[in-house]
Amino acid sequence: MNELKYSTQSIDDNDIKEVTKVLKSQYLTQGPVTTEFEKELCKFTGGKYCSVVNSASSALYLACNALNINEGEIFWTVPNSFVATANCGILNNLKIDFVDIDQNTYNICIDSLIKKLEIAKKKKKLPKLIIIVHLAGYPCDLKKINYLSKKYNFKLIEDASHAIGSKYFNNYIGSSKWSDVTVFSFHPVKIITTGEGGACVTNNKSIYNRIELVKNNGITKNLKNFKFKNKGPWYYEQHVIGFNFRMNEIQASLGLSQLKKVSKFVKKRNVIAKIYIKNLSKIPISFQEVKKNFYSSYHLFVIKLNLDKKKLHKKLFTYLRNNKIFVNLHYLPIHLQPYYRKLGFKEKNYAVSENYSQTAISIPIYPNLKLKDQNKVIKLIKNFFIKND
Repeated sequence: MNELKYSTQSIDDNDIKEVTKVLKSQYLTQGPVTTEFEKELCKFTGGKYCSVVNSASSALYLACNALNINEGEIFWTVPNSFVATANCGILNNLKIDFVDIDQNTYNICIDSLIKKLEIAKKKKKLPKLIIIVHLAGYPCDLKKINYLSKKYNFKLIEDASHAIGSKYFNNYIGSSKWSDVTVFSFHPVKIITTGEGGACVTNNKSIYNRIELVKNNGITKNLKNFKFKNKGPWYYEQHVIGFNFRMNEIQASLGLSQLKKVSKFVKKRNVIAKIYIKNLSKIPISFQEVKKNFYSSYHLFVIKLNLDKKKLHKKLFTYLRNNKIFVNLHYLPIHLQPYYRKLGFKEKNYAVSENYSQTAISIPIYPNLKLKDQNKVIKLIKNFFIKND
């Protein structure tokens, strides 16, 4: 059997054709294909404005920056995410705290969030921003969180790095109907890829304009925004400190081609997920809860060992890798990373996230996964538990 990764890109001849077309064109960066990709992302998600960038990490930074939150204010996110979700607030000079995850959905725990907000209000230390994560593509309960954002006056960013193609009450994630900004990732292991890449989607024009400004080195060429008299067609102005976070035309061409297949990709991932659930439901593991009106993109398929089997976690992980099934963990808790420990976080601060990291394994799921290979994964997992019962 060939090596199986937990996820990988699905590239076809049409993708290669579109990339080749750009390579033979006049523009390799800042051209019409990037603009078209942004338009199509808006059309697909239902969001009004889209800015594509060179990575989701950049997109998170830009989204946070565009909300105009004062330095030193507090923001919250979950410990169970990639570090970029937390880093973006710190890079914008905000102070971080965490909210634990729900043991069934693996997303932010609404009950824990409510309790923490009530305590923070009494202490006058409410967050100005919360960044939620749609882990594995399963949507957070956006209506409830949106209600809390209005009650407690905080901004809301959706880290939807896993979730393009996911739906919440028939709205695609990215509609930003219940949040200020939604961020996507187009890394090769994600639902669709641009190689590296990301996007910010928002319904707020001023947020969009700020993102566009900062991602382009703080430079504007818009006549309406000039502070001084236009001196000629070569003229531009820098208004803020910014970065070059742009996506290039090559990446955008691949993204445009991939976006046409996103629904097909997500449908196939859901088929694969159902096969896993059907065949692995009688062994001592659990799966991410799926509620009515929540539709997951299944960027990841996570199996979680029951707590009484926690001691088998490393053994199963190693067993699968030794059999060329390159499973992974998503994620190590952010608050236990050396950098965050220096900020005062420690073990047992967020018990659910810590237990999750000691019991969860992401097993292979991607559109081109063959049924015979999936059955091999299923058989290996079943045999492991037979031997370790």
